[in-house]
Amino acid sequence: MAARANAENFEELVLKSELPVLVDFYSDSCIPCKMMAGVVGDIEDDYEGKLNVYKVNVNFDESLASKYEVLAAPTFVAFNKGAETGRIAGKTTKDALLGLFEGLV
Repeated sequence: MAARANAENFEELVLKSELPVLVDFYSDSCIPCKMMAGVVGDIEDDYEGKLNVYKVNVNFDESLASKYEVLAAPTFVAFNKGAETGRIAGKTTKDALLGLFEGLV
């Protein structure tokens, strides 16, 4: 399961990461978020050492959700070298998520 990121460690874990990062902005009460958990876990397992995966709970870290203009859960945001490079809101596919990192992993 992807590690949790929060307002205190987001810069270190995500923005300063040497590897590309997928951030899953989720909510515990969100059914589509729960449906995507396996997909996110597969990506984390399949791309270990090539891509970091973190989860941010929008209910506990509202400041991060607001800063990154997350309006729905789940929202998946791709980062590379500290910059947002793409995003997908809502239930999606593994291939679509990996498409956010085309040429990077």
